[in-house]
Amino acid sequence: MNPIRRIYLDHSATTPVRPEVREAMEPFLGPTAFGNPSSVLYSWGREARRAVEEARSKVARLIGAQPEEIIFTSGGTEADNLALLGVAWAHRERGRHIITSSIEHQAVLQPLKYLEGQGFEVTYLPVTPEGLVEVEQLSRALRKDTILVSVMYVNNEIGTIQPIEEIGRLARERGIIFHTDAVQAAGKIPINVEKLSVDLLSLSAHKIYGPKGVGALYVRKGVDLHPLLFGGGQERGIRPGTENVPGIVGMGRAAELALQEMDKEMPRLQALRDKLVKGVLGRIEDLVLTGHREKRIPNHASFCFAHVEGESLLVELDCKGVAASSGSACSTGEAGPSHVLLALGLPPELAHGSLRLTLGRDNTEEDIDYVLEVLPEAVFRLRQLSPSYQKAI
Repeated sequence: MNPIRRIYLDHSATTPVRPEVREAMEPFLGPTAFGNPSSVLYSWGREARRAVEEARSKVARLIGAQPEEIIFTSGGTEADNLALLGVAWAHRERGRHIITSSIEHQAVLQPLKYLEGQGFEVTYLPVTPEGLVEVEQLSRALRKDTILVSVMYVNNEIGTIQPIEEIGRLARERGIIFHTDAVQAAGKIPINVEKLSVDLLSLSAHKIYGPKGVGALYVRKGVDLHPLLFGGGQERGIRPGTENVPGIVGMGRAAELALQEMDKEMPRLQALRDKLVKGVLGRIEDLVLTGHREKRIPNHASFCFAHVEGESLLVELDCKGVAASSGSACSTGEAGPSHVLLALGLPPELAHGSLRLTLGRDNTEEDIDYVLEVLPEAVFRLRQLSPSYQKAI
């Protein structure tokens, strides 16, 4: 009996730690390089401090920033919270109005919901059917008391790339702080914070083949942030607490590799993605390609299938060795479909049939061929069991 082929197509959820990253982290997990980076009066501590600062420089280079503008965190969620709450508390005397989009990650939406309970007002911008924020609409929403705009660089569910440069330029002209969650963009497309005119930018290591439990927030020089934690003076006092040295070193190495390989990996992944999209659209009827056809990251394909329940489709694919994800919000304990897909104007019954396929550095053309073989079969089987499909035919 032949073993089931295993294909991982959920790289937007997480990525495997690269061997080069594990190798870079290993010394700081062992008995010789375990020092506290704040203990700089002896060699163990100085070695750890050097490693942290080298990693800081590597992460900064990935996004075109200065090393001193990088604050290490426990991940993208903490980076988002630090950006939003930090700006709100530091600038609340100047104004209490914040603008965001209706399709942000919960790591942005939940802190903003909390701030609404603290007397702040949040405007949630609608998006086009392709998931784009319209800059003119954002411009009309700006007010004298607007202190912050937060729009994600790339949506995690549909892969759409937002017009960050235009938004950043508009915010800079009005003197408003601009934050972008770039967790799904970093390492996949070029980023230069100066060109984008962003003031704050969130990153996560485990999306770029680094370890889980570490991330970073870019904070442009001169931007005032109120800390969320209090204790030591680590990370310029903005994020106190003993640094996760192995994780930070891993993130630095992952960022370094991503930057080195981006020019070659982008077109390779895009070619695979285009083959996947063309194959799915050509083999399966009654579906929608979600997100923008061109303005999307190169490794991302997402669909909604009529008369199919997304989680059932994931189970079917898992039985064939394919790991993917659904846009359904059930993973957060909610019964309804994804807020992102509903914001695109999709009916709930169609949004329930979502599937996200995100490629990575180990995926091959043979993987795509296999998926194009098993996915139509899985959709067909599920539709045969669907009462709504039986009525439709």
